[in-house]
Amino acid sequence: MKVTTDACLFGAWVAADISNSFNPATKNTFADRRLLDIGSGTGLLSLMIAQKTAMRIDAIELDDATYQQATENCLSSPWSQQIKVLHADARKFVAPHLYDVIVSNPPFYEQELKSAEAKRNIAHHSEELSLDEVLSSIKNNLHPDGSFYLLLPFKRASQLRSLFEQQEFTLEKLVFVRQSVTHDYFRIMIKGNNSKSSVGETDIDEIAIKGAGDQYSHEFTALLKDYYLYL
Repeated sequence: MKVTTDACLFGAWVAADISNSFNPATKNTFADRRLLDIGSGTGLLSLMIAQKTAMRIDAIELDDATYQQATENCLSSPWSQQIKVLHADARKFVAPHLYDVIVSNPPFYEQELKSAEAKRNIAHHSEELSLDEVLSSIKNNLHPDGSFYLLLPFKRASQLRSLFEQQEFTLEKLVFVRQSVTHDYFRIMIKGNNSKSSVGETDIDEIAIKGAGDQYSHEFTALLKDYYLYL
């Protein structure tokens, strides 16, 4: 699977949000914290987050060839000691410890037309891993005070609150994503937490990948400038 612009945006947004929420006054450091990447693909999100934090990252991937590629990518990076790639099924995965943060860019297209290419179907369709199963895996592996991040198609937005309520999650932040300022929303970036005591309104924002003149928007550039070579 090719690296997509929306996945890059998501990875940069997650890394920035984790960094901004870190309180250096506490005794904990990033190195004390654990992150789980569910369905890591070739390791994009794990690598982007590792670039900005010192969190210990476990990246789980089911498909064998993709797992091998993720392993190669992470071992070839400056963060090879920070990321551990695991060949595992998220539906059965239970770690010996709970995670402070969980991130996932799960299968997108449920009950829609499929590709003739099997690996592409696994990556984009949910017969291998449904959104309900992703949320269950998060519930099983997330620390009671932990947070999680998801990237989903915008059309799933109407289901979020009911799905989160079933797992007793709190919907903390939503960012609606457009391809450009003239396009409709097509993705939604989500932050939730495992705290039943969380109160307050959900923080809602939006971002366009491109602004006027087919140029990357200021918001996109601010998030991706440390990852893209030519911004």
